[in-house]
Amino acid sequence: MSGYNEEAYKQARDTAIALPCPFERALLSRCAECYKSRKLLLAEREAITCTEAPANERCKAFHHALHENARFALHIDPHQPWPFGKEIRAQCGGALGLRDALGQPDGEAPDIAQLIELGLARHGAVADFPYSEIMRAVAHFEPRRRRSR
Repeated sequence: MSGYNEEAYKQARDTAIALPCPFERALLSRCAECYKSRKLLLAEREAITCTEAPANERCKAFHHALHENARFALHIDPHQPWPFGKEIRAQCGGALGLRDALGQPDGEAPDIAQLIELGLARHGAVADFPYSEIMRAVAHFEPRRRRSR
């Protein structure tokens, strides 16, 4: 049995993180970046917090829209929690899909806050983003495999 008290960790995390990043898993897996994020180390674990409330609200809106649009593409039961692998596919594939849909160059990991700002400038609202294009990237995104030991 582990010596960690998971409940104490969750309480410390909630205390330390005022604005949880909805794209934390994508940032920690390094398939996306965010200039509005800040990395924290808590109990030998990495966590991500957002540094700006308006940006956090925009990211939450996009994250929610990704979940709504990806349910069919990823075969998710709306009454079940999202499995880790499919959450990574939604977050990473969503960031890459938005980058591609906005015609941004490939290369480095996309900056999710900048992409959302650009998408809002072009489309006016998160609900109006080109989700049919974004969902292609979500459906085709493959998380990296664990290394064999």
